Amino acid sequence: MSGYRIGVLASGGGSNLQVLMDKIRAGDLPAELSFVLSNNSKAGAMAKAKAFGASAYHVSSVTEGSESLAEGRILDLVKTHNLDLLVLAGYMKKVPPAVLSHLKNRVVNIHPALLPAFGGAGFYGHHVHAGVVARGCQYSGLTIHMVNEAYDEGQIVLQRAVALPPGSTAEQVGALVLRLEHAWYWRVVEAFARGRIRPTLSDKPGEAVDARDFLSDLGPTPDP
Repeated sequence: MSGYRIGVLASGGGSNLQVLMDKIRAGDLPAELSFVLSNNSKAGAMAKAKAFGASAYHVSSVTEGSESLAEGRILDLVKTHNLDLLVLAGYMKKVPPAVLSHLKNRVVNIHPALLPAFGGAGFYGHHVHAGVVARGCQYSGLTIHMVNEAYDEGQIVLQRAVALPPGSTAEQVGALVLRLEHAWYWRVVEAFARGRIRPTLSDKPGEAVDARDFLSDLGPTPDP
């Protein structure tokens, strides 16, 4: 088993989490899933984590009694599990500043649009795709980026675009983007695990990681 430890924060169905677990099981992703945490006890991600045999935690202001206590609990779990990387997969809460400080430049997120377009507070999930359709965009895609204190403003690690057929609905856009997510997010996590993406000690948002080795190796988009 790999010594590289990842934790996943998720609020929804956990389809990207499932890809990560499948790749770990297949030996393609040399990492250990230390835990999955959700603010939603009914999240599909929780059931998927348990089926995989990973520790699964429901942590929210309801379970802990307050938002500050919930943030403290998350930090405690991150420290206890001695994570190398924290992976956000559809997590609908801001990561506590103390966690970002403890895991300096080691928290990564995926956003279902080509940032900086359709980013920031309020732009998540279906709202992103509805915005893309409303603006009549010909393309959408994904952005994998490092996480800092501001929504969707951390260093961009990777972007991939997809052409949108005329008349696409928000649901159709979402399905196209999700295929890209499943093809690429695990590859970025793999690059962290293999040292092809390296966190830095920089305080500059645009220099959180050195991804030159990973980016130099990229070929054409794989068929998901």
